[in-house]
Amino acid sequence: MLLKINNLKFTISLKYILTLSIILSTIHTSISQEVIEDETDKKADTLALVANNSETTNAIADTTNSFKPIKVDGVAAVVGDYIILESDIDQTLQQLKAQGISTADVTRCQLFGKLLEDKLYAHHAIQDSIVVSDTEIRSYVDQQIQAFLQQTNGSMEELLKIYNKEDEKSLKDEMFEINKSGKLSSEMQTKIIDEIEITPDEVRQFFNKIPEDQRPTFGTELKVAQIVIEPKVSEEDKQKVINQLKEFKADVEDNGASFRSKVVLYSDDKASIRSGGKYTLNRKQPRMVKEFREVAFSLQEGEISEPFETEFGFHIIYLEKIRGQEYDVSHILRIPEVSNEAINEAKEQLTKIRERIVNGDISFADAARESSEEKETKNDGGQLINPATQDYNFELTKMDPELYGQIQNLKDNEVSLVLTDQDRTGKIKFKILTVTDRIDEHEADYARDYLKIKELALNEKRLKEIEKWQNEKIMDTYIKISDEHKNCDFSSNWLKE
Repeated sequence: MLLKINNLKFTISLKYILTLSIILSTIHTSISQEVIEDETDKKADTLALVANNSETTNAIADTTNSFKPIKVDGVAAVVGDYIILESDIDQTLQQLKAQGISTADVTRCQLFGKLLEDKLYAHHAIQDSIVVSDTEIRSYVDQQIQAFLQQTNGSMEELLKIYNKEDEKSLKDEMFEINKSGKLSSEMQTKIIDEIEITPDEVRQFFNKIPEDQRPTFGTELKVAQIVIEPKVSEEDKQKVINQLKEFKADVEDNGASFRSKVVLYSDDKASIRSGGKYTLNRKQPRMVKEFREVAFSLQEGEISEPFETEFGFHIIYLEKIRGQEYDVSHILRIPEVSNEAINEAKEQLTKIRERIVNGDISFADAARESSEEKETKNDGGQLINPATQDYNFELTKMDPELYGQIQNLKDNEVSLVLTDQDRTGKIKFKILTVTDRIDEHEADYARDYLKIKELALNEKRLKEIEKWQNEKIMDTYIKISDEHKNCDFSSNWLKE
């Protein structure tokens, strides 16, 4: 939601914590190189040492201004069992730029402060016995590298030059440590605020303390509904892929064929092919659709499931390993082919539904309840739910670009032409859209905007709890800041003054 707030006290915290946290957490830029096992009394001595040679580091002329390359890699700080090198700050900047994120308004001190926070969270995550999945981290590293390769036109050699690495393995190893530390930090923050709730009275107090001339302004919002028709797959075509999956299963079990090779050659889940179709599931943290989870959790280690169906197609799952609540699985997805005849029939069916709505024979909502094949929206008259807010309102400036492109020229209650939609697996469906309501840009109203105001109030409460935790842990944790960074204007008491 678009906020226009001038001088609210919490905007200072929001600007520093939320902006940097969102930017940095998207790429997990916790850049500490390793966990230090030395005794506490040795940690201070490391600040006088250089990571790569025996010379001392040159002081940075101005740590609050624009970024400047650091020729000698010294230790910038020690936080608990972690170190932060001078080069870590530069690498953080480098990764932000690689993501296409503007760093014009981000100072070196701000990045350094964020790294200090990350290390504090990660240190106490280990102290609190928080465990993260190495398999999940490696899978995420693979995804990151693929994303980075898009910036270098697929050239691994160019990517290695950017990150000054000799080979892909060393790059992956460093990114693994970066992401693991980032995940620990994230899990620790989640634990701090996980049980924080807010009452209606607290929401009201939060709203009433905002001066009237400083109340937030929410941007134009739309309510959107859709009707979806999918081409029908014949039973014969379904049976073809079921039989194919059974053959894959038998070849692996009876002949020792490689399941991973079957994934690479035949799976329609293109996003997971590089990792061999692997996913890590956790019983306490639902991931994947219900049918997939139920089959996965029913298997024994080394077992391959029978073919089963989800909304995405037909699957077989190979359970590689069980680690407590976590299940490492690989899967093959096969999507039955849809005939051209079935595609044309589906499009024609939706065209006729649209004609009935336009002619006034039936309302859009009733047509959705009667004919739409999207179970999530069918019973609500086709109303789309905003995944970010869990209500029906979509702020125009934050709407999914694809959805915005489909409805931007529609007038209220006008019905779009029949649109063709295709998901990442190539599955085709047809839909029509309409804008059912429009709320123009307006100043926050307590009754109408209660959910948004509640979220703002909850965020402020969470920030206060994080600030309280951080202040307490800073005092309880061994922290040493190098002289070159002591002139930073930190928002937290890292110098323990």
